[in-house]
Amino acid sequence: MARYHPEDELLLEYAAGRTDWAVSICVAAHLHFCPSCREQVAKFNRIGGHCLEQADKVDVPEDALNSVMAMIRTESRGEKAPNPTKAAPAVKPAFQQLPPVIQKLIPDSGKVRWSFVTPALKAARLETGQDKYEVCFHRIKKGGTVAEHDHNGRELTLVLQGRFSDENGTYSVGDFLMKQPGETHRPTATLDQDCLCLSVQEAPVKLTGLVGRVINPFLRVRPG
Repeated sequence: MARYHPEDELLLEYAAGRTDWAVSICVAAHLHFCPSCREQVAKFNRIGGHCLEQADKVDVPEDALNSVMAMIRTESRGEKAPNPTKAAPAVKPAFQQLPPVIQKLIPDSGKVRWSFVTPALKAARLETGQDKYEVCFHRIKKGGTVAEHDHNGRELTLVLQGRFSDENGTYSVGDFLMKQPGETHRPTATLDQDCLCLSVQEAPVKLTGLVGRVINPFLRVRPG
């Protein structure tokens, strides 16, 4: 059972369809693990539906439906029809227990490309089709510590496997964190297993200390 959750304001934005696509992925993945947040989103949806029922009706042109269908046909023209017999991507066993919304981000090869960040940290960028946030896996080696860092923009983290701790607590599978500029922390994975997280970053982190002064100018995020 997750102990750390998105704030109600973020869940309300998600229910209303107002969150960025990358943020929606992270929230949806948390909902996979968290019955209480699923119920909260369902409650917001019920309230929204009630408000729509009570709203004044607005007349629309009689040919509105035909116009919408014509736009859909125009946009889809020339695209190949999906092949219903195509085999599902071969997801590696390490990812088979992840929420479906994240499994869909795994390449068709079933593999992700890990890059070295530090001896304790590896990262794998994921393609999400948006242009604001970088979305990636972060894997912290068991017992490993990530360098202390601040944030230049909003950063969302969801624990997918294992656990890590920082100055504020210990986070397990399903736990959701959101860090804002000015909030520093130093994540450390527990000794028993590696910790896999989904990270959604609006801007590159800002390492603290002397090393950060040298490295920070070269840090970038790559949305997509």
